[in-house]
This record gives sequence, structure tokens and C-alpha cells, in this order.
Amino acid sequence: MFANTKAFSGFAVTIWRRRGSSTVRRSASTPVDDIDQAVDELTARGVQFEHYDGPAQDQQGISRGHGPDIAWFKDPAGNILSVLQEK
Repeated sequence: MFANTKAFSGFAVTIWRRRGSSTVRRSASTPVDDIDQAVDELTARGVQFEHYDGPAQDQQGISRGHGPDIAWFKDPAGNILSVLQEK
């Protein structure tokens, strides 16, 4: 699935307006041809996908219809990773 990928990095930013602080984490995204298949394969290997407030996500954790379809998960160090499917 990830043998010949064009992964790219980015930053995930969380802003807490009431506490007046923000958190910045590195993230890495991997484009895939079929996000449903990628999420199913990763879930079968024990990966747990994140669910966030904001754009709706389906039961698999995939956000659809707000740009590329995307699903987020964390590595053991807590970095945010994602798989995404361009339309």
C-alpha cells in the first residue's frame, strides 16, 4: 500500500481561544488511490483512526466532501498521520 508513495509533511494546529494558547504538531500525509481500502487495511493491522469535532466523519473516521477525502491516525509518538484520496 505504501511502497511507492508520494507522502508529504505538514503541520496540524489546534487553537484554544479560551486558554489563549495553541498547539502545533507535525503531520505526514500519504496519498492513496482508494481511501476506503487503505483505512480497512490499516484498521485490520490495529491502527485506530481519530475522530474530531468539525467536519463530519463516517464510522471509519473518513472526512468526505471538504477537500480531499482524509482520515487521521497517530503514530506511537503522538504525531498525526493521515491517508488522503484526491478527487
